[in-house]
Amino acid sequence: MEKIVLKATKRDVTGKQVRALRRQGKLPAVLYGHNMPSTPITLNAREAAHVLARLPSSSLVTIELDGKEYPALVREKQRDFIKNTLLHVDFLAVTMTERIRATVAIEMVGEAPAVKELGAILVTNLDQLEIECLPGDLPERIVVDISGLTEIGSAVHVRDVEVPEKVDVLTDPDEVIAVITAAREEEVTEEVAVEAEVEEPEVIERGKKEEEEEAESEE
Repeated sequence: MEKIVLKATKRDVTGKQVRALRRQGKLPAVLYGHNMPSTPITLNAREAAHVLARLPSSSLVTIELDGKEYPALVREKQRDFIKNTLLHVDFLAVTMTERIRATVAIEMVGEAPAVKELGAILVTNLDQLEIECLPGDLPERIVVDISGLTEIGSAVHVRDVEVPEKVDVLTDPDEVIAVITAAREEEVTEEVAVEAEVEEPEVIERGKKEEEEEAESEE
């Protein structure tokens, strides 16, 4: 795995004053973790944005601060969605010899025969899994093969996923990751309901007409 390093400096500026830092092209952040106090830091905004944009959520990044290197995970990113810029990042410093919990993205591969041959729909229920392992064993993604989904109702559960030997999955094994469902089932139901509503007044109208004819014959 490629080692990714972001150089940081300690930050004394807090609160509303951090706006001035952003105007200077700096990104405010915080580094915290096991046996480490929460430390406000500053990164180069352009460099950090470029690195973090292509970094999977489960990948380690090394924060270089005061001549020391801290392996860390990105725990939270605050973003200005109008300007599409980062506002703040939380980094969790980790110890390489201690197991950690993290969420890893699911990547689906292959093609479900039921979708191609039956015109069915693949419904995705989970897009990430919670795992536990040593920081150095963190996978960038969990690959799920859907080529075995051949009929309506076929599903991939968490228990079906293969993960590296040193990785433990914490997500409920009975959780459904993806399932095949019939296409347009709801549309068909709605059409039947509409037809039933259309037929009902016709029956009532015929009944009224018959009653009128019976009344005239009695007269």
